[in-house]
Amino acid sequence: MSNSLVAFLSQFRPIPADDRVLLETVFENRTYQEGDYLFRTGHICQEIFFICNGVLRIVVTNEKGNEETHYFLKEQQFCTILNSFKNRIVAQESIQAACDTEVLAISRMKLGELYDQIPYLQGLIDQIIQQGLIDKINLRNAYLGQDSTTRYRLFLRHQPEIAQRIPLSDVASYLGITPQSLSRIRKNRR
Repeated sequence: MSNSLVAFLSQFRPIPADDRVLLETVFENRTYQEGDYLFRTGHICQEIFFICNGVLRIVVTNEKGNEETHYFLKEQQFCTILNSFKNRIVAQESIQAACDTEVLAISRMKLGELYDQIPYLQGLIDQIIQQGLIDKINLRNAYLGQDSTTRYRLFLRHQPEIAQRIPLSDVASYLGITPQSLSRIRKNRR
């Protein structure tokens, strides 16, 4: 799995052989089943994950105690609760496997040591994460002001690979509609 991280990073700049070896030894391979939490709210997020296979979702518990999906992340994306990770503050979000998932994980401490050993890596990862945030914002903005049918249509157009792999209840939560409404929308599309 660590080869997938090296291959991904190599898309942005050449990674020397020694750095490749170091990257492959520092990240920890982990697997999670659908519904498992990688990180739970109420703590400081101390890890960053690179998704090799599967889909993760960022969730928040609302005032009624129900989980709401804020975003999905898939293969070849980094995932963490960035504000908590960077600023060492307690997170209000959780990270959950939306389907069976394989990730590479690294702690904040080990990542700092890795940045000392591979000086260009911090700028590279920060750039990738920043672009991911911009992409998230643009995608979420596309849904604003749209009715539920249009939001579902946009979801299928922009994130088809996610739509096919996760529970419909997670899709409904993400789109801000009830599972029953999503069932009606899906039924009317046929």
